[in-house]
Amino acid sequence: MRRLIRRRGPRATAIGSLRPALRGVAGCSAFLLFAAGATTRIIQPPAGGSMGTAAPSAAAAARDSGSLRQIILPDLLVVAPQGLTGRDLAQLSKITGVRNTIAFDGAQIKVGHRPVSVIGVNPAAFRSWVPLRTASDQAFWTALAGGKFVASQAARSSLGLRRGASYQLTGSTRQMVTFGAAAALGISGVDLLVNTKTSRELGLVHRVAALISAPGTGLPTLMAKVRKVLGASAKIVSLRQQQLPVAKVTSGQRPATYLQLFQASAAKYCPGLSWTVLAAIGQIESGDGANVGPSTAGALGPMQFLPSTWAIWGIDGFGQTGMTRCPRPPGCCAPTGPPLAVPPCPPPSSTTTMPPGT
Repeated sequence: MRRLIRRRGPRATAIGSLRPALRGVAGCSAFLLFAAGATTRIIQPPAGGSMGTAAPSAAAAARDSGSLRQIILPDLLVVAPQGLTGRDLAQLSKITGVRNTIAFDGAQIKVGHRPVSVIGVNPAAFRSWVPLRTASDQAFWTALAGGKFVASQAARSSLGLRRGASYQLTGSTRQMVTFGAAAALGISGVDLLVNTKTSRELGLVHRVAALISAPGTGLPTLMAKVRKVLGASAKIVSLRQQQLPVAKVTSGQRPATYLQLFQASAAKYCPGLSWTVLAAIGQIESGDGANVGPSTAGALGPMQFLPSTWAIWGIDGFGQTGMTRCPRPPGCCAPTGPPLAVPPCPPPSSTTTMPPGT
C-alpha cells in the first residue's frame, strides 16, 4: 500500500492517493480552527524560511509546545495534492456540523536512505488531535517545539532511531535534525512529525491535507458535502473507526437493568448517541453503582451528578411520576442539552433518601 505523500524530483511533493489503512493524521503549518459558535480563525506561520536561526531555548520550546486543552476526534481526512486554498478551507468551515478543522503540510522524504511520511505541525495545535496519553506528554511536545523531530513508535523501531542522535532528513534540502521522542500518535501512514520551521526548510507541501471533526453529522452526508467543496481530485478518507452500537427501544418499555436503562435512555433522550457512552460514564463514575457517593464535591449517584444540577435537569422518565430521590440508578445524557432521564427506583429504604447525583 502506498503512503500518503511521496517525494518526486528535487522537491517534496504530494501524491493523489492514500493508504487504505490510514486512520488519522493531523498537523499544522497554517491551520484553520473552527469551533461551534466561535469565530473562524486562520493562523499563518511566519513568512519565509528560518534556516540558520538559533535553536529556541528550553523555556521558549516549552512555551511553544502549548498546554493540553481538549482532545478532538477527527471524522474525515481530506488530501488535496496541489494544496488546500483559503477558499477551500473557508467553505469547509461552513458545512453544517463541522466543529473543528485543521490543515497541515506534509510530504514523503527520506531519513538517511529510508523513505518516510512526515507532516509539519504546530505542536500547540496538533497535540489536541492525538491520543490522550501522548497529548499529555509535555516532554514530547517540548522536544518537537524545540526543533527536534519525533516519530511514531513503529517508525522508531523500524528506523532504529536513538533519542538524542542526529539524522539526515532529505526533502527539497538536507537537514541534520535530532531525534527527540516517540509516542503512539493514533496515526497510520505518518511516520515523523516536525515543527513548522523544519517543515519550511524541508520544503513540505503547503496545506496538503486537513482533518475535519463533525461528530454530530452522518458520514455519507458529510463526505458528500466535502466532495462538493473540493471536487473529484481530492481524496476523502473516513477516520471513524468501528461505529458504536445505537439501541432502538420500543416506546413504553421500562428498563429493568442497568444495561436496559442505558440503552433506553440513549434511544429516548439522545437519539443517535450510543448507549455505550452512558455505560462508560457509569463505569468510570461509580463502577455502575458500586460507589454512589457523596463525593468530596457532594456529587451523588452512579453518574455523579450534583444535586443542584439534578434539580435543574432531572425529569420524569419511563412512565414514572414525580422526581425520584434514590441515588442508585444513573441519570442520562449530559448536564446540558437534552433533559436527563430519571430511571426507575428500587423500593424505598433508609438508603434511598438522597437525590440522584450528577
